[in-house]
Amino acid sequence: GPVFAELERYGYDEVEFAGYTQGSAGPITLAQLKRLARNHGLNPIGSHVGYHSSDPNAYTFATNLTKVLDDAQALGLKHIGTASNPFRHGSTVDAWKRAAEDFNTYGAAAKARGMKFYQHNHSEEFSFATDKPHVRLYDVLLAETDPDLVYLEMDIYWAYVGQFRFSRRPDGTPAPFDPLDYVLRQPHRYPLFHVKDGVSDPSTEHGYRMADVGDGDIDYRRFLSTVTRLRGERFAHHWQAEHDNPAESFTFARKSSAHLHSLREKC
Repeated sequence: GPVFAELERYGYDEVEFAGYTQGSAGPITLAQLKRLARNHGLNPIGSHVGYHSSDPNAYTFATNLTKVLDDAQALGLKHIGTASNPFRHGSTVDAWKRAAEDFNTYGAAAKARGMKFYQHNHSEEFSFATDKPHVRLYDVLLAETDPDLVYLEMDIYWAYVGQFRFSRRPDGTPAPFDPLDYVLRQPHRYPLFHVKDGVSDPSTEHGYRMADVGDGDIDYRRFLSTVTRLRGERFAHHWQAEHDNPAESFTFARKSSAHLHSLREKC
């Protein structure tokens, strides 16, 4: 409750879950969680659930699909997805086709309940197939999933890390891409975004050091304005501020909200 109250004070109006517990604060029911969010003006927009597990009782799409969707419905979610990468079956083209089949199955089940299933990327999705090193795996995922069943949440920071890491094929030949171009080609497939910033640092493995939104070098004015100015797309997307390991969570939330609100009229 106090956390949601702070987010409301900072101007947030949506929240995306990654689990439905509250740690040392004690147990909470889905009904209580939904009520707390709504009481603080926070619309529960989506949730991250694991893709698969070797434990048949695990709370993942592969092992417990009905329960996952039951809980999402109880919370009134319009989107339910996974932040797990699609490497379940390996890193070949056929392995990702199998993962796409899994995602199509989850997407069909979610659609039957009035929800959209989505996959959230990290940087490795932009790597290349081990059996066909000229093929980018993210392109396989997009091509093999049904656009009416499977949607994407682009983590913008990790997409730019992917650009830094995988703009050359394993043989060294150029393979440049711009994450924004993926969205522009199929904007309807990207209802959700993680707005996460980074300071450019080519000396690091990822090419960036994660930062609070507005403190980094990712051009969010360009990214947000380009997407929101597409015809019919201004209100079709949801932008979730995120930091994987903030120095202080409330400071991150406050600064990030202030920066994004400062861009509103410009975007």
